[in-house]
Amino acid sequence: MSSKPLQFGVLLLPSYQLLDAVGPFDYINNHTQSYLKMCNIPDAIANKGAHIVWHFISWDLAPVQPSSGPPQNPTCTYADCTPLDYLIVPGPDPTAPLPAGCAAFLQRLMAADTFKALLTVCTGSAAAAQSGVLDGRRVCSNKYVLRVLAGAGALNRRVRWVGDARWAVDGKVWSAAGVTAGIDLAAEFARVHFDKEVVELVKELSEYRPNPAQPDEFARILEGVDLA
Repeated sequence: MSSKPLQFGVLLLPSYQLLDAVGPFDYINNHTQSYLKMCNIPDAIANKGAHIVWHFISWDLAPVQPSSGPPQNPTCTYADCTPLDYLIVPGPDPTAPLPAGCAAFLQRLMAADTFKALLTVCTGSAAAAQSGVLDGRRVCSNKYVLRVLAGAGALNRRVRWVGDARWAVDGKVWSAAGVTAGIDLAAEFARVHFDKEVVELVKELSEYRPNPAQPDEFARILEGVDLA
């Protein structure tokens, strides 16, 4: 990747699932020079790491309470966030409306030529779909939630929901299924974007073997459910 720092955002929606954010955020950050050097990795390898600046985004700067743990402090708002390269959207209550200004923020991002990808995790896709930016895209989400929404007639049918994959990529949209699938999505993102030697080293440092998109053992949750 370019030596220019990547501008990476995390969208803090009310009551978002903490692991949806922390899993991919932390796994991706493990590929940075600063993290590798903190782990005393030799410069010959650490210098191949990425440069990332993280932004934690909300409607204002008041702390946001996730699903567990302490409140998280935003670093910027929808209005004053620096232009981003990438944005992670962790999953909140999928039926809750987006905060005021959030839909417009997502629409501006996706329309920007410099914006490279939106990464949704779990019900983050259901939230982002409210803005229309996922219309026509192949997108994963939490399978149990998709089943519930489909049964209640509340499924957003403008999105091409994927029921048999742990993660999917469709253009600028990278999406993960249930909570822990966000780490697998982050691992795939790293494989595509970061130095190969660093990617393999981070697997060892993390003691993690990423899951492929398919086969997905949790596809059984959506057997017989019409997502079309």
